[in-house]
Formats: sequence, structure tokens, C-alpha cells
Amino acid sequence: QVTCVEVVEAYVERIREVNPLINAVVKDRFEEALREARQVDQLLAEGPADDSLEEKFPLLGVPVTVKEAFALHGMPNTSGLVNRRHVVAASDATVVSRLKQAGAIPLGVTNCSELCMWFESSNRVYGRTNNPYDLQRIVGGSSGGEGSVLAAACSVIGVGADIGGSIRMPAFFNGVFGHKPTTGVVPNEGQFPIAQGVRTNFLCTGPMCRYAEDLELMLRVMAGPGVHRLKLGEKVSLEKIKFLCMDHDGGSVFVYPVDKEILQAQKKVVEHLESSLGVQVERVAIHKMKYSFQIWSAMMSSQDSDGQEAQLFTDLLGDHGKPVWPLWELLKWLVGMSSHTLPAIVLGLTEKVMKLNPSGSAKLVSMGKSLQAEMETLLGPDGVLLYPSHPTVAPRHNSPICMPFNFAYTAIFNVLGLPVTQCPLGLSSEGLPLGIQLVAASYNDHLTLAVARYLEEAFGGWVPPGK
Repeated sequence: QVTCVEVVEAYVERIREVNPLINAVVKDRFEEALREARQVDQLLAEGPADDSLEEKFPLLGVPVTVKEAFALHGMPNTSGLVNRRHVVAASDATVVSRLKQAGAIPLGVTNCSELCMWFESSNRVYGRTNNPYDLQRIVGGSSGGEGSVLAAACSVIGVGADIGGSIRMPAFFNGVFGHKPTTGVVPNEGQFPIAQGVRTNFLCTGPMCRYAEDLELMLRVMAGPGVHRLKLGEKVSLEKIKFLCMDHDGGSVFVYPVDKEILQAQKKVVEHLESSLGVQVERVAIHKMKYSFQIWSAMMSSQDSDGQEAQLFTDLLGDHGKPVWPLWELLKWLVGMSSHTLPAIVLGLTEKVMKLNPSGSAKLVSMGKSLQAEMETLLGPDGVLLYPSHPTVAPRHNSPICMPFNFAYTAIFNVLGLPVTQCPLGLSSEGLPLGIQLVAASYNDHLTLAVARYLEEAFGGWVPPGK
């Protein structure tokens, strides 16, 4: 009904209209995108569109945006680090290459937090990204530009990465879908910073989108040959799923209590599942979840099986240049002379403190491994856990520095290696997105994706901002 050029032009126009407000797309490639759209239209005009074309190019002509931390040929690849501001990608990250080969057309790259390690997407290279539902609110991080651009209807699908909730928090704060796949299936190559040592087990690249049905299609393309491990072809009978529910982490002293409206939204999901599917949702209390932040921190800084130490964040901040001294950077920041953001400096300082208690860290790593075994057993081959995506709706700008550990609600599942889908559940009384995490045992991504499609139908999914 419409040409590919018309589709791409519509999205280009939309980005030009709202990007001055949200600052999500930090570098565009509109001319190249329109040229590629014309090539798609020419391909379709040359012969009838048959099944083989759809099989070869499942994303033919679909606009996509990419988190700036991923290499997209000809686009900047700074990850918000000032001393990388002249870096331009000479090739494509693996997943970007696969999406392009499937026919997707990249429109540009989107903002992230400095070095992708904070949940407000703001840096000294591109500035701050704003939430389309309320410009005074954060978009989450580190794939925050991606969450914002999708929510504002500037893109259809997007590429994110997640080591502590960097796909799911932005998807939650911006009312879209995001999926953190089972660890080790979708390749991470071609992003900066790239995980090393033990962190290669925690970093996950995954899809973000406005519509639940696009998650599986994107995941198939991004995973490539390894996709069979995720059982996406298996038919899911929702009535046979063992649903579990946990309202909060058990009361961690580091994390805010869960907002009433988030709890109410989760309660509505439970009631709907029970009344419409005839299932019994089991309430569970997993004691070790109370220590989510401590477990994530300890496992992130632990040695891998070869005894290799995790890379220091301060080394990454220097990016092969002079070492960065967090205390000195803090003094410079106080007088407006640091090229780093405050969260990055504070993270560098806390990293030093974590090194002071190796025996405590070892106990937490052991607790994490025990929790992983407990969760795999509890979920089994047919279980899906309902769990809050975050304790609060999208906070105001800068306020995360006062609640720095709230990301523990998403981070714990990175170190457990489990697949998780963030699913939007309409808007709060303030007009801000609500949502829920759907968690399954390893390689059971097909279960969470099926439940996400079901909940989208039941609760409406993405709600256009400004409604």
C-alpha cells in the first residue's frame, strides 16, 4: 500500500519534528536511508514479491535505530566518552550487519549513558535525552536513546544491550517492549565497551520495539545460527504455563520500595491471567533476591574461570589513554572542569571500595550461584515469573544519583543468565509508563515472548505519548 521511500520519509519527518525535544537520535544517516529505501522499491518493482523474498529479507525496508555504543558503518561510536568523540565506525557490529542483511534500513544512532554504565542517558558528548511522556523525566540507560526514540514513534525497532538492565529499564520508562535474551546466544561483538572476563557471561544484546510481535522476528535475525537454542519455533500453550509472582525483592535496604501503582498493575496482570486463562498464579518469596544489588556487584567484579580479573571501569574511562583518578575527577567536576559525568566518577570510586572486601565478595558470588540454581529449578521447563521492572516509574532528571541501586531489579537477571521480557502495562495516574518483567529459565525465551504478546493484547501495549 505504501512505498519504502514513503515509510522512511515519514520516520525522517517524525525524527525532525520531535528530536529537538527528546534528543534521542545523536547522528542521523537520512540521505543513505532514503537511497536504500529507493533500492528496496526498485527490487520490489522488478519482480513479484514472493515467499522467497520474505524468507531472504524478513525485515525488508523496515526502519531501525541503533544504540550509539554499537558500530554502524560511518556513524560515531563514542559511548558518550569525550576522548572518543572523533571515533567513527569503519564496519558494522555483528547484530547490525545481520539486521542490514535482513533488509532493515538504519536511520541513525541513539544516545546512551557514559560508557553504558548508568541508568540516565546523559553524557558530555551529546547531552541529555528526555522522556517523551514527560521531558523532565529520564529515559533510563544505557539504551535510553533507543527507548525514547521508539516511544516517540521515531523508529519501529531498535538495537540495545543489557548488562544491568540497559534494555529493560529504558523499555520500562518509555513504555515499549525490550527483551534480554538467554546469555550467550546473540553475539555482542562490535560494541564499545565490550565485556571482558566474567562479564562476557552477563552482557546481552537484544531487541527493543513498540510491538511485541517484532521481538521474536528481530531476535531470530540477531541470533543468527544460534537461534535454535531459544526454541522460538515451539508452540506455547499459555494455559499450561506455571505462572509465579513476586511483588518486590523482599525489602533490600539499598533499594526503594515498589510504587503502589506498579504493584496495582502487577496485581491486575495476575487477576487477568487467573480469570481469562483459568490458571493459578503462585506467589513466591525468593529470599536471596533481597541481596540482588550486592550479588550483581560482586559477580561483576569477580574473576573468570581462568582467573582473569574484570576490567576496571576507570581503565575504560581512560580508553587506552592516561589512567583516570576518580577522586581527582570529582574535584575537577565540582569546579566544572571534568570531561566525565558525575555517575561515571562515582562508579569509579565505588569500584575501589568493592576491592577492599574480597572475602565478602566471594560469599556473595557463591550466593549468586546458589540463587541461579534455585531459580532454574523453580521455573523449570514451563515457568514464567512476574516481577517488577523497577521500583519507581521514570524518575526526574538527576534524581537517580539519590537512588543509585534501584537498577538491582533488572540487574540480578543478568548475573543469573535468564531470559527476561519487559512488557508495558499502560500509563500511571501521572501519565508515565507502567510495566512488568517476565522471567523464564535459560533458553525458554519463547515463553516470555508468548506471554508478552498476550499481555499486549490484554493491556494495550505501547501508548502514544501525548494522548
